[in-house]
Amino acid sequence: MKFGLRPLDEAEGAILAHSLRTGTLKLKKGRALSAADLDALRGAGIDHVVVAVPDADDVPEDDAARRIAAALSIGPALTVSAPFTGRSNVFADRAGLVEIDVDLVDLLNRIEEGITIATLDPLQRVHPRQMLATVKIIPYAVPEAAVAEAEDLLVKEGSAGRRLLRLHPFKAGSASLILTRTPGMEEKIVDKGALVVRDRIAALEMRVADEQVVPHEMSAISDALANAKGDTLLILTGSATSDRGDVGPAGLLEAGGHLARFGMPVDPGNLLFLGNLAGRPVVGLPGCARSPKLNGADWVLERIAAGIPVEPEDIAAMGVGGLLKEIPSRPNPRAASVAASRRPTIAVVLLAAGQSRRMGGRDKLLEPVGGEPLLAHMANAAIKSSADQVIVVLRDNDPRRAVLQDLNLKQVINRRAAEGMGTSLAEGVRALGSDVEGALILMADMPEIGPDSLDRLIAAFDPEEGREIIRATAEDGRPGHPVLFGRRFFEPLAALSGDQGARDILRENAEFVTDVALDGEAALTDLDTEQAWAEWRAREPAASG
Repeated sequence: MKFGLRPLDEAEGAILAHSLRTGTLKLKKGRALSAADLDALRGAGIDHVVVAVPDADDVPEDDAARRIAAALSIGPALTVSAPFTGRSNVFADRAGLVEIDVDLVDLLNRIEEGITIATLDPLQRVHPRQMLATVKIIPYAVPEAAVAEAEDLLVKEGSAGRRLLRLHPFKAGSASLILTRTPGMEEKIVDKGALVVRDRIAALEMRVADEQVVPHEMSAISDALANAKGDTLLILTGSATSDRGDVGPAGLLEAGGHLARFGMPVDPGNLLFLGNLAGRPVVGLPGCARSPKLNGADWVLERIAAGIPVEPEDIAAMGVGGLLKEIPSRPNPRAASVAASRRPTIAVVLLAAGQSRRMGGRDKLLEPVGGEPLLAHMANAAIKSSADQVIVVLRDNDPRRAVLQDLNLKQVINRRAAEGMGTSLAEGVRALGSDVEGALILMADMPEIGPDSLDRLIAAFDPEEGREIIRATAEDGRPGHPVLFGRRFFEPLAALSGDQGARDILRENAEFVTDVALDGEAALTDLDTEQAWAEWRAREPAASG
């Protein structure tokens, strides 16, 4: 790829390397410069720009990110986002532990400096929707040979069963909790320990099968273990376990169990012991388990909850990074998801309450596209996208509802539909749940908008980066639809009325708008008239983009 300053006469089709703003003209970096862009630059008195010009064998950043992400050979319960600015992210669908093939990550990152993958630490606890990894193409394009080498590496290793990234979801198991009380021990200390441990295991999607409080004696612990019903047996003693021969480990042995490990190189958490009884893991919890703060026992319990066997050598390997008490903000594992980078919750609001007044008596949303009525086609496109929810806004007593039977969506009735599109948009936004962070407003008469188009808009949405309105454009940059709005704009959207659309909101909040170019003129193609349908039928592209 060639990078540098060029005169405008040699810049058409090149990628703008640095954002430009002068007067009313605003061009963002990464934009492929069109003839209209160059005319606007000339009009602003600019005669040279810094651009990137891909070589003939270069792969554009988004295409490269898409290809490499598709070859990652990730396991189930994971979602890969569509690429945006050369980045494709991997998210967890469920809570669990993430397994990373560190050697494979290193091999991939050594292929070409412009191709990178970053991941979380191995066996880190993750929460639903949390980001686990990101494929990032650093320049605007990278050589085809490098992309192909990365694909070949990942496909070859994947065919051998090697996965760069794997999620081990927490399994819905049960746990028995045995607590011991020493002479004179206050009841509230026992109760506090039980409460914290219950919360700890509930966060791992485990339930308490039974709970016993017994004297701090070997035989009492042995009897309690014999009566315990859970899949995992937890012992929290009233006095710290200080030796393999102490009361807790001795009770396990008397019950017929096996002691695999006493102590761990994690602080706090040193005084943990690990064993098994009749095939069930037994964990002797350290005294620090009475606090909700992270300790070594969490690392052991997380692996058990995720179905990952814990061997003595696994505990021995926890020393690096095990000095937890020196971490300035040692987290409560139950609340750790708050700070995690996560996939936002997106709803599609499909506007389908129009009256087809310009169709000569025919209903445009019932016209066949791809073997089904257009409305069903658009609804299925939304359902197949990475959006979390689909809301369809319809008129009262609308016969169109019949084509939406059995589809996984929510129907909302707009009894003021005759007043204009603004009422439908407002009605759809008011129907959003409190957990929705972005609303993707989709017109129901745009047959060239498909799941991939919607996913590209969703991938661009990032309120933390200031990308709170994502607008689709034609390939040449002309603005169109759909448009995705972040939650901060829900209130003004819900206040729309009549035929008032969201144009004013877009104009007044231009600093939050990020344009995403879709293929061809998909973002501009809406079919309102018989003539428009006839012309579209004559060329009828694959309506799936």
